[in-house]
Amino acid sequence: MTEYASRQLGRGGPAVSPVGLGCMGLNGGYGAVDRRQAASVLHQALDLGVDMFDTADAYAEGGNEELVGEVVRQRRDEVVLATKFGMRGRLGTPGAAVDTSPAWVAEACEASLRRLGVDTIDLYYVHRRDPRVPVEETVGAMAKLVVAGKVRWIGLCEVSPETLRAAHAVHPVAAVQVEYSLFTREVAEGGLLATCRELGIGLVAYSPVGRGLLAGLPGLAEQDQRRMLPRFSPLHLPHNQALAAAVAAVAAELGCTPAQAALAWVLGEGEDIVAIPGTSDPGHLAENAAARTVRLTSQQRAGLRAAVPDGAVAGERYPAAAAALLGR
Repeated sequence: MTEYASRQLGRGGPAVSPVGLGCMGLNGGYGAVDRRQAASVLHQALDLGVDMFDTADAYAEGGNEELVGEVVRQRRDEVVLATKFGMRGRLGTPGAAVDTSPAWVAEACEASLRRLGVDTIDLYYVHRRDPRVPVEETVGAMAKLVVAGKVRWIGLCEVSPETLRAAHAVHPVAAVQVEYSLFTREVAEGGLLATCRELGIGLVAYSPVGRGLLAGLPGLAEQDQRRMLPRFSPLHLPHNQALAAAVAAVAAELGCTPAQAALAWVLGEGEDIVAIPGTSDPGHLAENAAARTVRLTSQQRAGLRAAVPDGAVAGERYPAAAAALLGR
């Protein structure tokens, strides 16, 4: 089957594999993960041609950057390395805050470079933004990092179209990261994706397999962070699993796995979209990478969308405190 070619993020941005790797779960966000297994998965990803690694300074309080950096340093020329800043401390704990001030931009970048053990971050995102700080000031500070050679391209996460326009007017934005899947379509399709296309900005879809729900959720470990999400609550999970089963039935007709169908649907939304599913499982990684070869007809795409009607998913994406940080 024909494989999707590399995709460019933004005008003049990096060319990356259509399916990248979200690295948050490699530090056990969804359950215990052996460090050697996590490193093996990162190497396997590169061997499979999955060349975009996505981490953040907030993941495992910097530990995720350290883990990813150990592998990236060995194979630096093969990786498009993305990380994020903007969260100080763990949300929900005393002293935690969102900080996008120019002073913190510079300090956070230096800290990420140290943990990653690299000289340059390829794609540096604002993870969440503080609305009290004009985005123009934040992006202005990020632009200085580009001039200094510490960052190659900049991006934003979960922002409004208006914020994106204001940011892009200060310095070209290569990519916007937002949750986008068959289960979460309203954010991107509510205007953000159209704005990205107008401005020539790539869209990076995180949780493209519905945080595992669309892949057939086997169960949640006691320490799995998804237990805190409304869609995984006992009230909503059975309903959402029934929707996922409908997607699985369509995938069976297509001759691919549910995860591959979900990823193929996202990738088929446009050549300016890259998906970054996360996994610590070698089998799931290979399965996700193989989704690059799954091409859907318009009828098949419509069938997958119909399996999850608009507004059918039960529960919000995040608890109230975290949801308040979105779309700023």
